[in-house]
Amino acid sequence: MTPETLGAASVVYVALMFLLAHAADRAAAAGRWRWMDRPVIYTLSLSVYCSAWTFYGAVGYATRSGLEFLTIYLGPGIVFAGAWWGLRRLVRVARLHRVTSIADLISSRFGKSAALAALVTLIGVLASTPYIALQLQSVSMALSAFATSGHPLPGNIALWVAVGLAAFAILFGTRNLAANERHHGVVIAIAVEAVVKLAAFLAVGAFVLWGIADGPADVLARIDRMAVSAGGEGWQIRPERWFTLIALSGAAVMVLPRMFHVLVVEASDENRLRQAGWAFPAYLAAMSFLVLPIAVVGMDLLPRGSNPDLYVLALPLSQGRDTLAALVFLGGFSSAMSMVVVSAIALSTMMANHWLVPLWLWLRQTALSEPAQAREDLGTLMLNARRLAIVAVIGAGWLYHRTTGGTTALAAMGTVAFSGMAQVLPAMVAGLVWRGATRRGAIAGIVAGALIWGGAIFLPSLGLAAPPAFPAGIDAFAGAVLLALAVNLLLLVLISLVDFPDPTERLQALSFVHAIAPDAAASETAPAVQAEALLTLAGRIWGNDHALEVFRKAAEGQGKSGYLPDLTPRFLADFERHLAGTVGAATASALMARVGGRGSVTVAELMEVAGEASRAREDNRRLELTSAELARTAAMLRESNEKLTVLSAQKDAFLGQISHELRTPMTSIRAFSEILMEPDLPAADRSRFAGIIQDEAARMTRLLDDLLDISVLESGRAQLKPGVVNLHDLIERALAAGGASAAGRDFAIRRNPLAEHLPVITDPDRLLQVLINVISNARKYCDAGEPAIRIDTRRNPQGGTEIDIHDNGSGIGPENRALIFEKFARLDDPSRAGGAGLGLAICKEIMGFLGGSISYLPGQGGACFRIALPPRPPRRAENAENATG
Repeated sequence: MTPETLGAASVVYVALMFLLAHAADRAAAAGRWRWMDRPVIYTLSLSVYCSAWTFYGAVGYATRSGLEFLTIYLGPGIVFAGAWWGLRRLVRVARLHRVTSIADLISSRFGKSAALAALVTLIGVLASTPYIALQLQSVSMALSAFATSGHPLPGNIALWVAVGLAAFAILFGTRNLAANERHHGVVIAIAVEAVVKLAAFLAVGAFVLWGIADGPADVLARIDRMAVSAGGEGWQIRPERWFTLIALSGAAVMVLPRMFHVLVVEASDENRLRQAGWAFPAYLAAMSFLVLPIAVVGMDLLPRGSNPDLYVLALPLSQGRDTLAALVFLGGFSSAMSMVVVSAIALSTMMANHWLVPLWLWLRQTALSEPAQAREDLGTLMLNARRLAIVAVIGAGWLYHRTTGGTTALAAMGTVAFSGMAQVLPAMVAGLVWRGATRRGAIAGIVAGALIWGGAIFLPSLGLAAPPAFPAGIDAFAGAVLLALAVNLLLLVLISLVDFPDPTERLQALSFVHAIAPDAAASETAPAVQAEALLTLAGRIWGNDHALEVFRKAAEGQGKSGYLPDLTPRFLADFERHLAGTVGAATASALMARVGGRGSVTVAELMEVAGEASRAREDNRRLELTSAELARTAAMLRESNEKLTVLSAQKDAFLGQISHELRTPMTSIRAFSEILMEPDLPAADRSRFAGIIQDEAARMTRLLDDLLDISVLESGRAQLKPGVVNLHDLIERALAAGGASAAGRDFAIRRNPLAEHLPVITDPDRLLQVLINVISNARKYCDAGEPAIRIDTRRNPQGGTEIDIHDNGSGIGPENRALIFEKFARLDDPSRAGGAGLGLAICKEIMGFLGGSISYLPGQGGACFRIALPPRPPRRAENAENATG
């Protein structure tokens, strides 16, 4: 089998994974994700730990160092089987704070420090670079096993593999900004790849054990011979190396960016760790069981000088089993692919959240509450930043591969990555169990440990420095790792003991150590206009619809209508955590400081909150539901009372206005009728006075029609006639009819005619009435110097239709928004309105009968009304028609 054939097979395999991930993403978007959220899928996704190092490198490791290869499996097995409760607590805390990465977790614990997040991100990138290079090298080495004198190996294999994996990671890791950073499609692909690589490894292991060797007894006999041979020193157990490597592998399963992503970020709840606590060690045991037979038989049968990392391929090829060898290649390729893709996604999130976006915010000092049409889309910016970061991360791995020449043993490259990322473990563990750990102590420890790691391990791996010299009998690698971790931990403890953290850090420490939801910090009351600024910020990051839904639910929870909740400390804390699920805690804190208008926290307030949290936690839990319900009810009553007070005054004014509107035409009609009774009245005057009578009668008729219309709608006696109509045609008619309003002003109309060609099932006449009314209001009241009206149409996920009509004026003030759809409300000068002020009230009643709604959207940079229609009208509309037919 030629390398070209295997390359084609790899392309087909990636395409299949692409289709699988795409189908899973579509199912998740449609709400059909429950089948993907099972504990078995979660457990299989943890197999991303088994990269090309464990697939190829474990055999090479066993060949060179004997039983020491077991350390890369024992560490994770001990962590999951013996301390799964600690992992469950880690997941619980991370979910409480909507953590998106290991950098986000540590920075959030230590006062939401942007500097600490950037530092941990730097460690993660440096530590993961050798690991990504390892995957690229493994694919190149595996293909080289199939090269013959007649079929040489194609050039630049590692580069093309890097390009392909980067494209896959970009397609499924940066499609949109999820508020919880979960990627269902990628997780499903990893789970399938876990089965592929396990099946491939078990197949080649079984073939070697029973197809080449004579079973376990034969393998044990070969091991005995090798242990007493001249080269058998590697089979001896060296305690310091075993201890160091078990500790590193146990740390790696928690702190490597890709492992933290699948273990913590992708976990929907902490209880699935109960099954993973035994299932994942079982998976590792299955992967490790046959490593030793492959290594021993390979050393016996293959020519001296063969690469031990490729024994899993060389053994079936030496026996003419090309199909088995191809399956093994795909298993190794799966290992490399899943590792690179998940690592790139995790690291790109860290780099974008803690490097690129903060840098952009620092360079561009623009206000984040600009009008919607004039502002830059922060969501697109963040997605582009992540795409750039993915290219940079995988490109750095390829450069490391090129710099080392691709000759380093896979196991050695893996231990470089493990030892580097382990430098964040002391800060993470201390942050979860010790309230006294401080930000300065964490930074000092991580910096010192990383510097020792860089000089003693990372630079020597590149050939840029010599390994350090340790006393005789101490392994250089184990000594360097233990020294770095010891200095790291010592500085963390000593500096934390003499340091005093700021209030935010102490609040976060309380929340992390006790695994309780963070309390809202005391803050100054933000002005009402700030709520709209926060809504604008949320729309820039999540998109308008998601932001509006978040704010609507928050307002509803406070017992308010509309989209703007009160900026209570609890709401601000919840909003910041929700924002942190997308951009990270440090960046979310910085954005809130710029936009949210939040005050500082005093030490006295902090201690009061901490005391209350420790003394009254149980009481709060019991009273939470009751107090929340009372607060909502009180808010609803308060809002209703305020509205009724205003409406009472408005109603009196309205009745006076209606009396005036009716009396004026009646007086004119009566006066001019008496004049017409004069027998000698000239014909010209008679015609003119008759015209005045006709106009006044029409004016009175329109007023009575409005009153009758709203009365019929409120009583439920309206006759709606559903039918299928093209929305584009209705909008055209509404624009033509609404053009009579403010006819002297030149309006720019912004539309997407192609998107408007949507068939809708509704009463076309009633919907047209609503469209005309809203467009006419926009033309009457838009006060922009260059007025414009934008009309957007779309299908919503429920199959309904949404129409947004948006002008670029100053909009409707917060004090008037609760009254805009009320019958007795007049928000402007009646002389300017030119009517009885019943238009929007009628629109609201019509949309209710059509089964839809009309609402005002704040934070859009002008007055914006959303008209929402269901897929089809409610049955009562059809029944009303039949009943009156």
